[in-house]
Amino acid sequence: MRKYIRLALIVLVSTLFVFQAHAQKKDNCVFFDTVVNSHSQIFPFSGIPSAIEMALKQCKAVDLNFYKLQNDWQNKTDGSFSDFDKKKLYGVTFYQKFKLPRDVNFPLDSLFQTIDKELKLGRKVIIALQLENGWPIFVVHKRMPNGEFVSYSKFGNNTLIVRNTKEIVKKSNGTEIMTYSTGQ
Repeated sequence: MRKYIRLALIVLVSTLFVFQAHAQKKDNCVFFDTVVNSHSQIFPFSGIPSAIEMALKQCKAVDLNFYKLQNDWQNKTDGSFSDFDKKKLYGVTFYQKFKLPRDVNFPLDSLFQTIDKELKLGRKVIIALQLENGWPIFVVHKRMPNGEFVSYSKFGNNTLIVRNTKEIVKKSNGTEIMTYSTGQ
């Protein structure tokens, strides 16, 4: 009898792990397929509001056709994360974090722990990444088994995917991020 109970428990636990892995995969696909693929950055310099819109769409605070923030911003070149710091938009409040000098004293471990924490809570993180052509804005989507982060951005209708977010941030000696919360 014990043998059958143990076997039933093993099958039950295995089924739960498979279900959990499938649900996680489905959640990841939903963000990419629904939010990222349907979204566009409509102006060359509207990366910040574009990423904010993706976060709002992920939270289901706005519909998939929402582009008000980018339309208001257009090609503003003197904007920054501070334009949205502590702003509540459609029930979602955004917070600028790690606005610090980018140097050897930048708290990289703290930054990466903050991103990990937000991802574990089911929230995306908005991040500026230094690439060869400037500082485009990305949405950190998930943590890979090797510890790296996968981030998405848009350039018009084209999706940009970065799979070495941590490496880029380390080379830049840090960066700013935006987090958000709902219902406050």
